[in-house]
Amino acid sequence: MKLYSSLSRRVEELEPHDNTVRMYVCGITVYDNSHIGHARTVIVFDTLRRYLLSKGHKVVFVQNFTDVDDKIINRAKAEGRKAEEISEKYIDSYFRDFAGLNVMRADHHPKATEHIKEMIELIGGLMEKGHAYLTLNGVYFRVRSFPGYGKLSRKPVEELESGARIEVDQTKEDPLDFALWKFYSDDPVWPSPWGSGRPGWHLECSAMSRKYLGDTFEIHGGGHDLVFPHHENEIAQSEAYTGKQFARIWVHSGMVTINSQKMSKSLGNVVTIDQALKSWGMNTLRLYCLSVHYAKPLDYIDELLKESVQRWRQIETCACELRSAAGSGGEVDAVRQTCDESLKAFEAAMDDDMNTSLALTEFLKLMTKLNQYAAADRLTKEMAGSATPAFDRIMDILGLRTVEAGEQERKEIEGLVADRDKLRAEKKFKEADEIRKKLLDRSVELLDHKGRTVWVKRERSG
Repeated sequence: MKLYSSLSRRVEELEPHDNTVRMYVCGITVYDNSHIGHARTVIVFDTLRRYLLSKGHKVVFVQNFTDVDDKIINRAKAEGRKAEEISEKYIDSYFRDFAGLNVMRADHHPKATEHIKEMIELIGGLMEKGHAYLTLNGVYFRVRSFPGYGKLSRKPVEELESGARIEVDQTKEDPLDFALWKFYSDDPVWPSPWGSGRPGWHLECSAMSRKYLGDTFEIHGGGHDLVFPHHENEIAQSEAYTGKQFARIWVHSGMVTINSQKMSKSLGNVVTIDQALKSWGMNTLRLYCLSVHYAKPLDYIDELLKESVQRWRQIETCACELRSAAGSGGEVDAVRQTCDESLKAFEAAMDDDMNTSLALTEFLKLMTKLNQYAAADRLTKEMAGSATPAFDRIMDILGLRTVEAGEQERKEIEGLVADRDKLRAEKKFKEADEIRKKLLDRSVELLDHKGRTVWVKRERSG
């Protein structure tokens, strides 16, 4: 597999060590509900992980929680609560939201507050090597001591301005130097050899990734907005400490806009994952997030989401037809060949810098062919059996999952379908249509075939 690396600015071959891909993806700062921008990044890396697993690789996947930050502390003060209460609330919310999006849990979900010891060790090492220094306000990284600074963002040191999270501090040697540890007297604080305080944002990810993945690992990911200063500073402090390459390939996902506008609280256009799930459903949202190349911007607009609804309808129909196919014989060899070719084309698209847009197109071509067989009453049980492995493999890679009726609901639906079939046989078409409408209200659609009726439970969306 090849992936575009933001560091080298070229597509690079992924070369796992001992068939293991170690991947670190920057998680959220837990002070508010996750939004559709977070969803896109997490779905992109969840799909990459699923694909690598499907190819037989072992994947060690780490995604952190930043649970110490001024935003968390300010929210806690505003609500008269402790910072850890705020962070726990939104960590729980995170897991609930992403379970709703069928995202696999990471192998490790480290919290910053549980890794202070590792951060202090990293700071001490940087100070010993002359890369960090003490001021009245904290400990800072000496940017000009690291010659490679700016290699990720391609920003020359001479032109750089302080990053978004670097406050003006007259005690710093250089305005570019960033905090590794800041002194504070108000909770939450932790003791350190230099004084009580809190860790710098960038330091957290360097300490946690090193603990779980080692000095050098295969993939570091996150949203494009993290390239500078966060990821640039991670590289500087990590490589200055170890003297080794930090991450081999840097993968960044594009930003999500809302009707071509940047998503922001001030504009009141933030769409939470919970809101998006209620409006569109899990499968539609996953297809939407994968509908364009991961590195490109993606606009959250009804038109694109409705396209994803229609795609999911095709896939739902196909899943139903494959399960319900009847009869034997038919064009088994032709279907098997079509599936082999489609799977090969799907994997070629995924291997080429995870081109999910093209991979989806190949999957939908296969859906169309299989649905055409079904519509013409030519899809036999044997043909479905030869198509199902490829179908299931792609569904699993994309993280898609059909909605299943529970046992009781299934009995009720099948009872209504039998009643409708009886009414149709008696030519009571008006009454039969009433049952069809009744089922549609329950998101159940009927697909009529010669001598039998197939039903599909639809995901509610749109």
